[in-house]
Amino acid sequence: MNRRRFIGYAAAGLTAATSGSEAFGNAEPIYGHNGVFYRQVKGWGVLDADRFPVKDCHEMVQDYRGRILLLTNETRNNVLIYDTKGELKASWGTEYPGAHGLTLAGEGADQFLLITDTERHQVYKTTLEGRVLMTLDYPEEAGIYTSKDTFIPTETAVAPNGDIYVADGYGQQYVLHYDANGRLQGWFGGRGEGDQFLDNAHGVAIDNRDGDATLLVTDRTRCCFKRFSLSGELMEIIALPGACVCRPVIRGDKVYAAVLRSPDMNRQSSGFVTILDKANRVVANIGGSEPVYVDGKLQPMQQATTLFAHPHDVCVDGDESIYVAQWASGKVYPYKFERV
Repeated sequence: MNRRRFIGYAAAGLTAATSGSEAFGNAEPIYGHNGVFYRQVKGWGVLDADRFPVKDCHEMVQDYRGRILLLTNETRNNVLIYDTKGELKASWGTEYPGAHGLTLAGEGADQFLLITDTERHQVYKTTLEGRVLMTLDYPEEAGIYTSKDTFIPTETAVAPNGDIYVADGYGQQYVLHYDANGRLQGWFGGRGEGDQFLDNAHGVAIDNRDGDATLLVTDRTRCCFKRFSLSGELMEIIALPGACVCRPVIRGDKVYAAVLRSPDMNRQSSGFVTILDKANRVVANIGGSEPVYVDGKLQPMQQATTLFAHPHDVCVDGDESIYVAQWASGKVYPYKFERV
């Protein structure tokens, strides 16, 4: 799209329709709202499926070298490593049948990964090349699990002091707190009906946008994020009606999240991507309806175009390009969207 033309539309107060390019003539579809617009990069990351297959593309991160690491539960290559152009640079991993959560932590050459496996009921700390440094087994010592099989971790986050938080999103719904050496320090959440409890605690992230580190935890069934202190006290509920969100991904002053589905829609394949500003207000949806607030309250959102089936994670690079991994979506490779 011609940049002058785009600015002209923006100045006229037009919002791009997520269903296509009606506001932009015959250009390729533009997705987003309120000045936050993206265009899909067609064919990005598509590989030879016979050599580098995927099942569910669960999560993605970008390392200090700028590479995009994709985690999949395909045991012929659990991790695919791309450059930002979509070219495959490396692959590894054959031992994680339930590969689900992928977290990057550390600085520079000391960066490491945390991988959760929902079938092996464990969490693994690895190098960027896949060498296992530490394994977290189910926390038998806590006395809150009847067996290993009831611990089904989906996500992790690493605090500034190196402590590790594990979200048991497919198990008993606790967020477990470990020190950097893997010693259990405590837990919070769990199943229940009060605000402090969780239902599908699918994701967890450290949020230090306001200076003090806190935890953003997904409560996916209830369509919200919940903010907790690092010691587990509930501080805030960020309601996202109509959006069964996966993990929160924080980049700059924004929060990005894949929405697995819209619970109010009849069909199952109803996901989109949502973007929140520093005040935790939704400013744009990619493939979703325009966010509308009435008397300060966000109205229910839903899929507006069949761009996605089941988005599961978002990775945001230094250029604000977005990469979207999808679950149960026909074994598709990740999609890339460039900021317009």
